Amino acid sequence: MKNPVLLVSCADQRGLVHAVTGVLLRAGFNIVSNQEFVDGESRRFFMRTEFEGAPNCGQLEAEIRGTLPAEAQVQARLPTRRRVVILVSKEHHCLADLLVRHAYDELRAQVVAVAGNHQTLRPLVEKFGVPFFHVDSAGCSRQGHEAELLGLLDRFKPDLLVLAKYMRVLSPAFVARWPNRMLNIHHSFLPAFAGAKPYHQAFHRGVKVIGATAHFVTDQLDEGPILVQQVIPVDHTYGPHELAQAGRDVEKIVLARALRLVLEERVFLCGKRTIIFE
Repeated sequence: MKNPVLLVSCADQRGLVHAVTGVLLRAGFNIVSNQEFVDGESRRFFMRTEFEGAPNCGQLEAEIRGTLPAEAQVQARLPTRRRVVILVSKEHHCLADLLVRHAYDELRAQVVAVAGNHQTLRPLVEKFGVPFFHVDSAGCSRQGHEAELLGLLDRFKPDLLVLAKYMRVLSPAFVARWPNRMLNIHHSFLPAFAGAKPYHQAFHRGVKVIGATAHFVTDQLDEGPILVQQVIPVDHTYGPHELAQAGRDVEKIVLARALRLVLEERVFLCGKRTIIFE
């Protein structure tokens, strides 16, 4: 995100685009990108406006709220490098992709730490100069494990958590501390091939596509608002190993894209759905 961004959502009515852009015009800002959408079911209006200038965010938000319905949600966001902590277990592919992107400044964020419930990925993380912390879950209650993890997060104060194949179910109390600020990735077989060895199950059913889903984390396992989904074709020549490799390839692409959308302030929530301005 290179310029300030204005985010607006409210009940739809006539004149909203004119009202918002009028405030920016009178303040002397130049709009470089503007996207809006009205959800037909909820009749709710969403708008993302990128503009040039250096606003007083609080003052700008107040001025725009004064022109909109009383329940309007307005955020003016300056371009900043948001702080990210990545949670991992043993699988490397999503973590490695994010670390490479971070090293070459593709994320335009700060990966301030990686925390794992196993030591497996420490050597990989340390190659990139990012702190790695082992928060062991073996022989530990979920409450105890999460208390240690929360202590680490309180230390780094991240804006976002990314679950890069973190194979632990988090408690509702933990999730509640990170509403719409925690991203997860999983294969898109669910619920068809749940449980152990999903790619072996898929092989025996002769699947023809492999997919992945990135979503916000909620209390309902793997059912949070969807950010990105993608599929790639496979055929009868793919065994379980090749299917799993294809799955890893699509998972890392989908997770990186979802994180970019969130970091660039392109995501709105509309009930359990997302409105995304690419």
